[in-house]
Amino acid sequence: MIDNAAIYMSQGERLALAYAEGINSNMSNSHFHDFYELYYLISGERFHMIEGEIYHMKANSFVLFPPHTMHHSYGDRDIPFKRIVLYFKADLFSSPELDSLLCDKVRIFSFGNTKFSSVYQLLESIDEELKSSETFHFEYASSLLNQLMFTILRINFPPVENHQQNLITKAVAYIHEHYAEEIKISDLADFLYVSPYYLCRKFKETTGQTIIQYLNITRILRAERLLLETRNSITQISKEVGFSNLTHFNRMFKRITGCSPREKKKEYLTLQNTNKDNKK
Repeated sequence: MIDNAAIYMSQGERLALAYAEGINSNMSNSHFHDFYELYYLISGERFHMIEGEIYHMKANSFVLFPPHTMHHSYGDRDIPFKRIVLYFKADLFSSPELDSLLCDKVRIFSFGNTKFSSVYQLLESIDEELKSSETFHFEYASSLLNQLMFTILRINFPPVENHQQNLITKAVAYIHEHYAEEIKISDLADFLYVSPYYLCRKFKETTGQTIIQYLNITRILRAERLLLETRNSITQISKEVGFSNLTHFNRMFKRITGCSPREKKKEYLTLQNTNKDNKK
């Protein structure tokens, strides 16, 4: 499935919204953004793996991801779905307090049978303004975005609980907790009281990846965050995320992200300097 909103953001937009529908459209890799994401499920059912925990979403549910939150979505076979995704930069907030309140955790809510929730209606209004040719349409959309964020902070609906743990969710949780250590499939299988063969087969069936692929992706995404959030050297970061060999780390980083750690660090520094200049 093509994520048009992500394409707009990569082209320099600060606010982008897109509708999409599909069936058997599953993301194979976790990822994160340097901006917020609001995912609203209009119909169908989806699972979201967020920082190692799995959440089962049904129609009229939404999740708000703060920047740098590792996640990916997938669904059961042959279950159609429709969704809205909204991406936005924190610099559009009318108050710094909004960012400080929203960046601390993932928010997942369900409106149950309420077909047209206030969140859904505001998303539709934002979409209309972004498509409009009226004067100040972007500024109007930005004001609606702020109204949407305040609405979410006022929501009293109980949050969606994480999906009941099973063999694979326990394996994923273990990887997220111990990724910086040496993880052997045999040790993980012993921890979960199953055979390595059974664990590997069920893990691939559920996630679409092998255990080693998932472990490497988790490590590299953590490394990306450390490149962005710290001034640690690339060698330090490679060790912090569980790689004992720098060459192997560099090779894996480029395979997963499409660029080398050095190129990614330079990209982040350029972006940070640009943001500083824009605030002057």
